[in-house]
Amino acid sequence: MTSLARAQRSLADPSVRHPLWPPLTAGCPVTSTGEVAYPLEVDYDYDAVPADLFARPAAHGLERWAPLLPPLAAPGLGEGNTPLVALADGVWVKDESRNPTWSHKDRLNRVAVSAAVASGARGIVVSSSGNHGAAAAAYAARAGLPCVVFTSPQAPPAVASHLRAYGATVLAVPYASVRPLMRRIVGELGYQSVSSVTDSAHTGHPFGPEGYKTIAYEIALALGRAPAAVHVPVGYGELLFGVAKGFQELARLGVTSAVPRMYGVEPAAAGALTEALRTGRPAARVPVGPTAAYAIDCEVNSYRGVLAVRATGGAARTVTEDQFASAREELARQGIWCEVSSAAGLAGLRAHGPDPAGEDGPVVCVVTSSGYKDVATGRDPVVAADADRETVRALLER
Repeated sequence: MTSLARAQRSLADPSVRHPLWPPLTAGCPVTSTGEVAYPLEVDYDYDAVPADLFARPAAHGLERWAPLLPPLAAPGLGEGNTPLVALADGVWVKDESRNPTWSHKDRLNRVAVSAAVASGARGIVVSSSGNHGAAAAAYAARAGLPCVVFTSPQAPPAVASHLRAYGATVLAVPYASVRPLMRRIVGELGYQSVSSVTDSAHTGHPFGPEGYKTIAYEIALALGRAPAAVHVPVGYGELLFGVAKGFQELARLGVTSAVPRMYGVEPAAAGALTEALRTGRPAARVPVGPTAAYAIDCEVNSYRGVLAVRATGGAARTVTEDQFASAREELARQGIWCEVSSAAGLAGLRAHGPDPAGEDGPVVCVVTSSGYKDVATGRDPVVAADADRETVRALLER
């Protein structure tokens, strides 16, 4: 199927449009200011969407949704079509840890790396604490492109091993040096960035979040309707925006009759989106304290998250370390082992509500990544136990 993508447009002013190519990874050159770099999104010829698009059989890979995505010029890895798991109280969990590199970032990178291939980029560059880098490295390898990943010197050792397994060049440098170096690699070597290269606010890749729309498509088809609310972990807000846009498209195309409220959940140690919404600003910068949710401890938000919350009547919430731990344990007891950051959606729901029983439809929490990605994973050794019958019985009866 052919992509119906037609143009890029500014999220600050949708009337400001740019050609589809090349991807404007530094933000909109017309609407951005010295204070805020405004991101762009992709617009489509919605009138030409095939009438049976949402009636086709489920399948792994984003190709099924090609008309509503930018051109998929890079080969895939079977991303998407992840399970929707019901918890005991009627809450549903969309488990994105089942993707090829065990996180939601595979959807973004299938689209963003495709953009790099289609626009003739010589390689991929990305800044990541783990999930984004792993997905970028995997999809770059699949497309035959070199990949440079900037990561934190404090990143878990397993992260670097994961990245290098795909052939990526891994550079652990101080945070302040990352974006200047990324801009040089883009400008001097012809690489394309699949993460943000701007300092004033997060812009990211204009094509990438389009991949997250497919989460909304899958949720709606699995439930047979749009949910009442969706709770999503938030770092920069690309996932929140992409899922919200997917539900907005479903309503526009008549597939569903409503758009769910979108709730973005951040660690209390950060909370940039919460602060931006509280102060009425497009972006806010906040100090970041210690948190186990290292994958979403972002000091600045993207305007994308602000738009998603405002457009759907949702909210941004913050949760404590204890609330993260409780939600993660609840998920594990249901057979879903996720990294701490991934439990944010359920943590926000349990801490702030609303009570799922009082909603006028299903409630969905998105889990983004596997527990294997956490900093603390593997630190607790297996303790040797006596193999005699009574010792084993005593352990089992505790």
